Amino acid sequence: MTAFEQLRAQIPVLDHIAYLNAGTFGPLARVTVEAQCAAQQRELDEGRSSKEAFESLFALRTRVKEKLAAVMGVPAANTALTTSTGQGCNIVLAGLGLRPEDEVVITDVEHFGMLGPLNASGARVRMARISGKPAAEAFDLIRAEITSRTRLLALSHVAWSTGQILPLPELREATSVPILVDGAQSAGAIALDGIAAGLDFYTTSAQKWLCGPDQTGALYVRDPGRLTVALPSYMSPERYEQDGMFVPRVGAARFEQAFGPGAALAGLDAALDVHPEWRYTRAAEQATRCRELLLAAGHDVVTEPGQATLVTWVARGDSAELVATAAAQGVVIRDLPGTGWARASCGWWTSEDDLQRLVAALA
Repeated sequence: MTAFEQLRAQIPVLDHIAYLNAGTFGPLARVTVEAQCAAQQRELDEGRSSKEAFESLFALRTRVKEKLAAVMGVPAANTALTTSTGQGCNIVLAGLGLRPEDEVVITDVEHFGMLGPLNASGARVRMARISGKPAAEAFDLIRAEITSRTRLLALSHVAWSTGQILPLPELREATSVPILVDGAQSAGAIALDGIAAGLDFYTTSAQKWLCGPDQTGALYVRDPGRLTVALPSYMSPERYEQDGMFVPRVGAARFEQAFGPGAALAGLDAALDVHPEWRYTRAAEQATRCRELLLAAGHDVVTEPGQATLVTWVARGDSAELVATAAAQGVVIRDLPGTGWARASCGWWTSEDDLQRLVAALA
């Protein structure tokens, strides 16, 4: 067996399903679930409140945080564990203390994980309309919305709808305005190449391209001391007084919201060791191949060449029905409600057979 075949064999669902929806949930490796089960069995047999149990949990949290920081290319001390990208956005937007007169620049390809927290912040939104425009125009369209009242750029790294890569390094170079990034469709899918470390806030979910359990994720904060702990939890203080005054923990750990769940963190710890060094190169190759096959079959592909690992096309007929029909044939994709589009997610685990099965199902 090749290295690819050996690693792919660790993900049982791929034995019978062309799994092309990591943009929602990544496929689970066998060791991931085994680690979760083992952690819960220990809790069942030994309890959850012994000194040893707490020490083990904190060691696990530290280990997972270091691994997630390595994926993002940022210091572990500036990384907080979260349950989702949306939770990371909530932490940042609450901590910034935005006011109605403050402006935040977004695009029209953002996910609700960003839009919901932004709406709750009460800030004024300026929207760069990049949907349907060439990726090369995104920089100018976003920059044109920045004014003297702009307090934040709140952007995806990769658009969840089309896989378009937004020009974050260019925007960082062009403005000193803080940048909050939704990295749900980038971390684990494409090489970040130091991009996250140069931004102010970068948040991601680990259940997608990192193939971790639910309720796992991370938030990078470049300068934790300049962001208010607006959503304090028991994890926030180094020490506290009975009146609620507290001294925050060092680094981004002050923003963490909960202890666990321990079993999910154990599963993520195992999952992060499965991904090969060549994952980004192969995932990009498979996305390119997916796009080529769809075009050759006469489909109207929305995603431009040279973008990320999501490939979107115009569905023939109702997109939800198309997804259901494909699922009946063992091909898992998703529809994008309200657009008439369907989307495939291509990971390092995606095979040529998976892509051929996709095209056949669409036919």
